[in-house]
Amino acid sequence: MIEYLILKWLHVIGSTILLGTGAGIAFFMLMAHRTGDPAAVAATARIVVIADFVFTATAVVAQPVTGILLVRSVGYSFAEGWILASIALYLFTGAFWLPVVWMQVRMRDLATAAVAAGAPLPAAYHRLYRLWFAFGFPAFFAVLAIFWLMIARPEINW
Repeated sequence: MIEYLILKWLHVIGSTILLGTGAGIAFFMLMAHRTGDPAAVAATARIVVIADFVFTATAVVAQPVTGILLVRSVGYSFAEGWILASIALYLFTGAFWLPVVWMQVRMRDLATAAVAAGAPLPAAYHRLYRLWFAFGFPAFFAVLAIFWLMIARPEINW
């Protein structure tokens, strides 16, 4: 029983980190972008990239590990619809998150170069920002859907 509670706790903490870090990163990047100040964007993006690697990447690895161990511990089948849907949404989210990490690194570098040159944010930064912003919505809503699946565990027949 204690093993199950520890696994569940770790799984909940990991999912909370994914949702919270994602929402926090989006908020801070949006606020920095709205200033139009290359120095603010560069400083914020530098911290955002670190946060994504330290927190999000750790949780991204921990979630499937704790999830698999929970499924085995409780005796669920990996063929259950809500588990399959959760896995599919997790992979879907990852397909958006990986390019977003690259975009954040690139936006950070473009903003840092603009600061060094005493120039405004370049057009390439603005293009990446729009793409970064667009990629955030499907990933964020997929994570919300995974939360719902984990809580409700609906019967889904494929």
